Amino acid sequence: MIMIATPKHQRPTTTTTDFLETSVPTLTVSTSVPSPTAPLTATLPSQASLPPVQPWCIGQIFCPGAVLQTVNIAQLYSDPKTFVDKPTSKSAQEVLADFATFNLSTVTEGDLVNFVEDDFLGEGLELEIVNGYWTQLARNTNQSALCDDYPNGQCESTLIPLNHTFIVPGGRFREQYYWDSYWIIQGLLKSELYSTVNATLQNFMDEIEDFGFIPNGGRTYYLDRSQPPLFVNMVYDYVAVTNDTSVLQRALPLAETELAWWASNRTIEVTSPYTNQSYMLARYSVNNTAPRPESYLTDYLTANDPTYGTPLTQQEAEALYGELASGAESGWDFTARFEMVPQYGDPGLRTYNIRNTIPVCLNSILYRAHTLLAELYGDSNSTAATTHRQTAANIRAAILDLMWDAGKLAFYDFNITSKARNSFFSVATYYPVWAGIIPDEILSSQANAFGYFASVNLVMNKYNGTDWSGQQWDAPNTWPPHQYIVLEALNALPSNLTTNTLPTPGSGQSAYDLVPSGQLNLTESQLPGQPLRGAQASENVTATGPGADINTLNGTVVNGGNSSSGEGWTATLGREVANRYFTSVLCSWHATGGSIPGLLPRLPNSELNLTNSINNTGNMYEKFSILNVDSSGSGGEYTVQAGFGWTNGVLLWVAANYGHLLVAPECPMLVAMTTSSSTSSSGAMSFVRSSSPATVMLAVLVSLAISTQFTWV
Repeated sequence: MIMIATPKHQRPTTTTTDFLETSVPTLTVSTSVPSPTAPLTATLPSQASLPPVQPWCIGQIFCPGAVLQTVNIAQLYSDPKTFVDKPTSKSAQEVLADFATFNLSTVTEGDLVNFVEDDFLGEGLELEIVNGYWTQLARNTNQSALCDDYPNGQCESTLIPLNHTFIVPGGRFREQYYWDSYWIIQGLLKSELYSTVNATLQNFMDEIEDFGFIPNGGRTYYLDRSQPPLFVNMVYDYVAVTNDTSVLQRALPLAETELAWWASNRTIEVTSPYTNQSYMLARYSVNNTAPRPESYLTDYLTANDPTYGTPLTQQEAEALYGELASGAESGWDFTARFEMVPQYGDPGLRTYNIRNTIPVCLNSILYRAHTLLAELYGDSNSTAATTHRQTAANIRAAILDLMWDAGKLAFYDFNITSKARNSFFSVATYYPVWAGIIPDEILSSQANAFGYFASVNLVMNKYNGTDWSGQQWDAPNTWPPHQYIVLEALNALPSNLTTNTLPTPGSGQSAYDLVPSGQLNLTESQLPGQPLRGAQASENVTATGPGADINTLNGTVVNGGNSSSGEGWTATLGREVANRYFTSVLCSWHATGGSIPGLLPRLPNSELNLTNSINNTGNMYEKFSILNVDSSGSGGEYTVQAGFGWTNGVLLWVAANYGHLLVAPECPMLVAMTTSSSTSSSGAMSFVRSSSPATVMLAVLVSLAISTQFTWV
């Protein structure tokens, strides 16, 4: 059930509350109301001439023009974003007709207050529709079903009871998870479900009090490991959005407890082979000598399957189990970047070496945690703030020394075994800049700054999906958190590095030509080819040269949004990545049975049969494919999951931050055009080509609410 309250202007202003229950899912939202600074009888100040029509913006209400300018001149809201987030309650024609009755030289504040309240709904109504979807992932602990304390209870359960509402990722992940919650929280904040965010934080604080750290997930079999330590980031983002500093009284000392756990249990001294300096750095290293309970058979066969060759000794098997549990602690379970000799291909997991790897992503997260914790302390505890800034400075120096390759313009994990940087390139390279660690080489020139992101440009041009080992955290899979980190890393660059236009390859070259030498550790011909569909399904795009850039268009890429005059290279890449992610979420949902009456027809069963979705109504997947925008990811030790918390969270974050740049996706046909399928396919493409960005945004947000009907994997 969704309850929406839109109070009138004479009522008190501007507080937003939410309440999310799971026994009877309920959402109550109060939205901002007009609060002009001038009397309601006052006329508006005179206006400057209207700006020119923006060719990239479709419509006359929320685009720069008379309506938008007049409402802003009236200063009805302290935040100008409030108005443009309010959907209309009438057709555009009716709204424009109502506005046309005003004489702008005599229109009053009261006239505009009435206009807004009569013609517009509460801001974020689309997100409230998505909020209805969150209730499908929201849980409370069922106290009546709990077992008594072990060992004297009448039953036994692995569930760790939580005291507050929590959001689960979805599918098989039916309990709260640590690092998933960071991206779930990004979506919850955009949905203005602040109480649910607070509840999530309270659950984590309960766990820190109970266990001294935050477990991987809400089951007792996770009590041997944590996950990427993003708790401080969650607290910081919550406080920044809500200004609810009351949470800090409990959160700050518990953040200290968690960071102390990482320092005591996961931190070792590493001496640099490059400078001979020694640093204290973190790694994933779980004290575990048995198969993980939740993946017991998988781990057991990894150690004991005779087809793998020489059987492992008991000691070797125990060491391997520790490696596998440590891989799960990383969140990247699994990836070839943590193999004994990181390489593309599929060497299997017997040579996993994560406990002897210093991950660039983990230490970047800890750097940011110490930096943000110092900021949260502010003047309230200058001694603690100084201590955390010093710890952060030491981590920063270590990352730049051990993990930054100035020649390749990339960060790589440091391998304790080889006492050298690995050469395996991954999205982890963008975590330091996301965290605020920007090397001097990047700061020195726009060319170097682009070189750092050149592989993102390569993916956008060469592959149809979003940003090659057979492991699920490697290409061709890509994950919502990856998109978030890349976009935030782009946003972290100083403005003086972002003004140039996106570079173009040399004559007769592809986007690979722009990647710094050695950065990928792959020749162009070694990169996987982009498969084609339809009559060319058995073919791949040209491996090298301009033909490899199959997605390149005039100033942008397929499903990369529309280019605009004067757009800097970071804005171009950000727009393209945001649009490609938006497209992947919508198109994979559509390919698995999603539809929107009047906008996006359901695919025929002949096509849905290809995705086993005849009885489905659309899936939100945990991961996607860089090769196809309408496909989920694949591989790994479990079937790809539908749900999915962080997919929803990142989608809402993208919609909130890049909504004005999103355009209607072009979903590829599942099969070659035939007479029997042409009706539905052409209908889908009609939606794609004719819908305005605003319509598409609403459609996607509505689609998420519709997708609550899917069958859980």
